[in-house]
Amino acid sequence: MPAHSPDPHTPHAPYMRVLDALTADIKSGKLGPGDRIPSESELCGRHKVARETARRAVRVLRERNMVRTEWGRGTFVVDPTGPEAESDPQGGA
Repeated sequence: MPAHSPDPHTPHAPYMRVLDALTADIKSGKLGPGDRIPSESELCGRHKVARETARRAVRVLRERNMVRTEWGRGTFVVDPTGPEAESDPQGGA
């Protein structure tokens, strides 16, 4: 079932288009554990969105423990059965 309304007249935030596309790629296996997701620049070009919009989509994926970001290296898909998937992204208990 889609996360948003199938009605084309329903407002849909641009970051959600990017989020939905990345989530679909991860769930389908197109992007597997350890794979690097496209860079912010690549996401901007592919989805015709602003950099902050791409960042927001990646931030939501991080909050859902679907990806991890390594400064200077990129953002990578997390193994859903690994310890990273269980950790709190805010560092809390």
